Amino acid sequence: MVNAMLSKILVAAGAALLLLVPRSGLAEIDPWAESYRLESLYQYDSALRALDVAAKTDPDNELILLRSGWLHYLSGNHGKSINYYKKAVRKNTKSLEARLGMILPLLAQQRWREAMLEAQRVLEVAPWNYQAHVHLMTCEHALKQWTVLAKHAQDVTARYPSDVSVLVYLARAHHHLDDRAGAVSAYRRVLNISPEHVEAAQYLAQRVPETRQ
Repeated sequence: MVNAMLSKILVAAGAALLLLVPRSGLAEIDPWAESYRLESLYQYDSALRALDVAAKTDPDNELILLRSGWLHYLSGNHGKSINYYKKAVRKNTKSLEARLGMILPLLAQQRWREAMLEAQRVLEVAPWNYQAHVHLMTCEHALKQWTVLAKHAQDVTARYPSDVSVLVYLARAHHHLDDRAGAVSAYRRVLNISPEHVEAAQYLAQRVPETRQ
């Protein structure tokens, strides 16, 4: 009997407390937090929908444009991703983040020269931005600009000497230029940093037999 009465008192107290909380607060979910949560679960379309509430109230919000561009890129909607990043650039012409973001779907669509242009625009403002240089080297590689790539990778590896990606681009450029010594030297540097690197190990094993020992 006492337990039943205590239970009723607690329920009544809880109901009274609920009256003090705005009704809207009970069902509200922060759209940004929910969007990031869904992204972590690889539910990119749902993560986009979670932003709808915020987007309806402020569709030109720069952060919403950037996040929409990113999520569309992750979901494979590369055309939509580019459009959102372009809107973000128009909103803030100084945004390096928007230009760097736009390069990703451009690369995915193999629009190499457009991606190069965006990377070069970033480098005009931030001359040694790592991401922009790597994206630019990706384009030079795709367009088979081996002489340009060799010089570019050499310059960048001087600034980022332990970066494997840059060294691999350097090695590939020397290989395609029939510069065996240059390629071997670059791939050896790759293995010094990343001993399990498959591409470097295979290249050296084929061209430098003593590396098998």
